[in-house]
Amino acid sequence: QMLLVESGGGLVQAGGSLRLSCLATGRAITYYNMAWFRHTPGKERELVAVIRYSDASTLYAEFVQGRFTISRDNAKNTVDLQMINLEPDDTAIYTCAAGDQFSTEAIHYANWGQGIQVTVSS
Repeated sequence: QMLLVESGGGLVQAGGSLRLSCLATGRAITYYNMAWFRHTPGKERELVAVIRYSDASTLYAEFVQGRFTISRDNAKNTVDLQMINLEPDDTAIYTCAAGDQFSTEAIHYANWGQGIQVTVSS
């Protein structure tokens, strides 16, 4: 069983940056598509970014608008999300996920971390 643990969240001012990291244990991420989702109370979970296992190609949500970068290090079993120019609307719980499909849908991801809070103050 794969265990995913996120780190790097916290409080930042608008315009600031954060780097989230997700460490996988129990299983190698090598053959998994890795994604970051986010959600806030009252809103559905939404994809932030996903990186494909085979060629590291990426897909981002429209709201990212070039501000975030997802990356993976299979040797370290980690996937990171670098976020710059953060906005108050980016405030959410960010969760790492691993799945067999390169998908924007949460249902296609079988492994989930517990999530980490990101708060952007105005």
